[in-house]
Amino acid sequence: MTRAEWIRAGALYFPIALALVAGMLRGGERRLFAGCPLSVLWTAPALLGLQRLNEWAGWWTFAHEGVTFGGMPLELYLGWIVLWGMLPELGLERLGLGWCTAPMVVVDLIAMPLCRPVVELHRGWLGGEAVAALLVLLPGLCVARWTLEESHLRARAALQVAIAAMLFFYLLPEMGFAMRPGRGWAPLLAMPGWQVQIAVQLILVAAVPGLGAVAEFAGRGRGTPIPYDPPRRLVTSGIYRYCANPMQMSCALVMVLWAGLLRNGWLVAVAAVAIVYGAGIAEWDERQDLARRFGEPWRQYRAQVRNWQPRWRPYHAGPVARLYIAASCGPCCELRGWLVARQPLGMDLMDAETLPAGSIRRLRYDPCEGDAPVEGVRALGRALEHLHLGWAVAGAALRLPGVWQLVQLVMNASGLGPRELGVQAGTEPLV
Repeated sequence: MTRAEWIRAGALYFPIALALVAGMLRGGERRLFAGCPLSVLWTAPALLGLQRLNEWAGWWTFAHEGVTFGGMPLELYLGWIVLWGMLPELGLERLGLGWCTAPMVVVDLIAMPLCRPVVELHRGWLGGEAVAALLVLLPGLCVARWTLEESHLRARAALQVAIAAMLFFYLLPEMGFAMRPGRGWAPLLAMPGWQVQIAVQLILVAAVPGLGAVAEFAGRGRGTPIPYDPPRRLVTSGIYRYCANPMQMSCALVMVLWAGLLRNGWLVAVAAVAIVYGAGIAEWDERQDLARRFGEPWRQYRAQVRNWQPRWRPYHAGPVARLYIAASCGPCCELRGWLVARQPLGMDLMDAETLPAGSIRRLRYDPCEGDAPVEGVRALGRALEHLHLGWAVAGAALRLPGVWQLVQLVMNASGLGPRELGVQAGTEPLV
């Protein structure tokens, strides 16, 4: 074997051997099966994105002998995934994030110069290492560590959404392009701008139920969609009032639309596999797990809410939510009349004036299920989920992080900000 062949083989098998030894010493901790795969799933597309950035920045170049993926030798790519995606959590779990990051970066700084002639380093390659640590290593460590520690719930849920986006919108298409070389991203890049905008908007609309479901898992269920890190309580609110598997349905629809935009049949196959998996293996496993953990409330829910056939009107069981809205406010009365005309299910409309003076300054939604009330734009988004499926999707989009803050800011600037109920309440809306 030549030196290059030894380097490629060592780059793959040495990290795998270390990970196997560390895994056997660590034992079969349940949450490890959630943390490590998440780190790997972040590292795989992030490394590919780093390579695209490297092609522009010129930090290093790879030899192109043998099998390559994304311009990298396949052995180096897979070994790098194991080294940064698995080994830190298997062997350095007792160290803090900073102390865990440092030795992995040091190992990379030592290994990269030793990989000549497979890897040729250029001026500024240390800057590339810093970028790699920030964009690839550290986020992977965070999502794995936070999952193992059951901490930073909303942040790790957001990272899981980012992982899914990178997998479906970037890594899987790149894998399809590699298996069946063709035009790659050319169909997307060649489309007129207005067509791209319409297509992207359709994809975003299709993604809203899935994003809303993740937010519902984190906010109401205190968990995430990942096995071994599930919600602690049964979630039947939000988009789950209409469909029992909004994430799987949203994912399949997004993949079909993305495949059409890229004109790639492999992505249609991915969507088909996702549907078969969701309707078969995942459905069977989830039924057993949810029936065991939630019992009769889950059975009642599943008797009325299906997986792939959404309801038009919302499912409701348990306490009735309350929407507090001022009766002495003109615009608020118009909103109230609009909601009443659509016959909300599982929600009562209450006068804000019934609350203690000074205790409410915006529209308020109280789920009455032990969860904290929400106000303003988020309250309106919650109210919409009690109408029908179309408004529920709009409400889910309105409550997404970043969206509701922007809409609330616009409303505040338009004079629809917080107000005290008082003498002039008739002209000052409570939204």
